[in-house]
Amino acid sequence: MKKYITNYFSIVATGLVLLFSACEEGDKVFDQIVEAEQRGAVLRTVNLVSNELPIGQSDGAFSVELEIQDQENGTLVNGVEVYVGFNDLTEEVGLGTNVTEALFETVSTSAFSIGEFGLPRFSYSITLPELLSFVGRSEADITGGDQFPIRFELVLTDGRRFSAGQNSGTLTGSYFSSPFVYNPTVICPIAEGAFTGTYLLTQLNDGPLGTTFESVNVEITATGGTSRSIAVNAYPQFGGFARNFLFDLICDNIAVQDVDTGLACVGGGAPVEYTAAATTTTYDQTDDSVIDIIFTEIGGSCGADVDVSFTLTKQ
Repeated sequence: MKKYITNYFSIVATGLVLLFSACEEGDKVFDQIVEAEQRGAVLRTVNLVSNELPIGQSDGAFSVELEIQDQENGTLVNGVEVYVGFNDLTEEVGLGTNVTEALFETVSTSAFSIGEFGLPRFSYSITLPELLSFVGRSEADITGGDQFPIRFELVLTDGRRFSAGQNSGTLTGSYFSSPFVYNPTVICPIAEGAFTGTYLLTQLNDGPLGTTFESVNVEITATGGTSRSIAVNAYPQFGGFARNFLFDLICDNIAVQDVDTGLACVGGGAPVEYTAAATTTTYDQTDDSVIDIIFTEIGGSCGADVDVSFTLTKQ
């Protein structure tokens, strides 16, 4: 049966614009959400400055700017506790030797300043050496892909606490971006400008709908120290859709990021998505001439899931 796909991205984007406008027009949406949360509090991500921890760089750090929101313009918060743990996620060095989170420190209200919306803000940063010392590990005990979960907990003046456990889907996404938990990842630094530029994309096998990406020259851009984005033309057989394919270069391993394409087959249903495959590929830090990638294309309403491979050859 012939498949047809539709692009529902514009509908989603419109919803985001309406939500953002409502936030600017007097915080009515925020007031309703906080009221529903029984006078709770939100720790909003203003700017995630760095979520990567480069091995061998003493100044490599997790860094974030946060804003406190509650029904009393942030004055209900008495302090912010910071918890740190360690997740050993790679087989190279002691897979599974995790460290349960513990209280690292408390950020007092004296560290707050008033931001552009009249609400208290603070910047928080913690280096890889500080993280290692706290969890009792050395650089020899970690490798690319390991993570140091960092969780923030708001302590209110009446003793109540708010963190990820009290969160809702409404607060974690969109404008309020309030996850409370971050997972900075250990990476191996690569040379500036490496694995970027013009590459010839060649798809090696079909996905659920046939051609997933048009085999043409594409541009790879750096979106972070080891994060990369490929501007692709998806499904040219249906007229083509400009999309970004995302992956990370983590100490010789290529880690594909999850991407919701915003595309589904006519008639509705689950969207087509890209995610990491059970089998991964590697790269040579000293040679960016060829990049091999494999990922799982989740067919959603358009068909079965398929592992798709493609090659990128530098031009």
